[in-house]
Amino acid sequence: MTHYVVYGAGGVGCVIGARLQQAGLTVTLIARGEHARALAQKGLTLVAPDAAETLQLPVVGHPREISFADDTVVLLCMKSHHTAAALVDLAEVAPASTAVVCVQNGVANERQALRYFAHTYASVVILPALFLEPGEVVTHARGCGGVLDTGCYPQGIDARAERITADLTRAGFSARPDPAVMRLKYAKLLTNLFNVLQAALTDAAAPRELRERLRGEALACYAAAGIDCASSAEMRTRRRDLQMAEIDAYPRTGGSTWQSLARGSGDLETAYLNGEVCLLGRLHGVPTPANDTVVEIAREMIQQQLAPGAYRLEEILDRVAHADVDR
Repeated sequence: MTHYVVYGAGGVGCVIGARLQQAGLTVTLIARGEHARALAQKGLTLVAPDAAETLQLPVVGHPREISFADDTVVLLCMKSHHTAAALVDLAEVAPASTAVVCVQNGVANERQALRYFAHTYASVVILPALFLEPGEVVTHARGCGGVLDTGCYPQGIDARAERITADLTRAGFSARPDPAVMRLKYAKLLTNLFNVLQAALTDAAAPRELRERLRGEALACYAAAGIDCASSAEMRTRRRDLQMAEIDAYPRTGGSTWQSLARGSGDLETAYLNGEVCLLGRLHGVPTPANDTVVEIAREMIQQQLAPGAYRLEEILDRVAHADVDR
């Protein structure tokens, strides 16, 4: 039986790990800080629309505490800006033949993992998870736990990808083996470009004009770079398996960037979301003033230890306009 090591057991990682264990699969979590201590001492409280349950999952603080075998599959679930350091620690103790699955937003993780591990897989993540308190994770998904299509990186599928998606399906997720899963990950990145606005704005409902500006810059960069991206219609169809439900005591708040800011984590993933667009723009000569601006705003929020909702819409629009002029 496959041993799943969930490396980066935050919101997404804990939901996946919990569901895999509930399905009878072998799971170990790698977590850090107060969250790791809470998981070890009290267990994981998983709150879902139908029930709340406390689960006892094995948890360690570092990959060196894992015994790696041929059947070990590592699910990377940390934020993208933590991937490089995590891979260094993992590569010190895990054989180069270890299977590593990038169950993460953004599109830079797989290329980093491939430097160390030949058997690298990509997984698109469409999975609602709320993580604000150590030892407690909330999912508002009803029925299907989320979409986790997976394939080999950079492309293709193999027997292991089929086994991973079969296990995820057994655990209650909608997971298909996809030989071109990076198309979905680039499409998911387009939606993640708005995460920083949700965290920064006093009114989290960013206007269509600004959202389309961020998305339009990204699509122009994709075209210049020759990147294949799934269409909006394709993504809407794929999301149909996922149904959301309200939980009275746990209202749905912000996404992962908002949650990081609310927890005071001291870092944000924006440089690997909007920053990916900035990188592509600089490589291929495409201006990205809107994405450049929100990357700067994310950096300010961290440096100044700001809470969510610190910026007015007019201020952000004015800064984007000035960035347009300056270029």
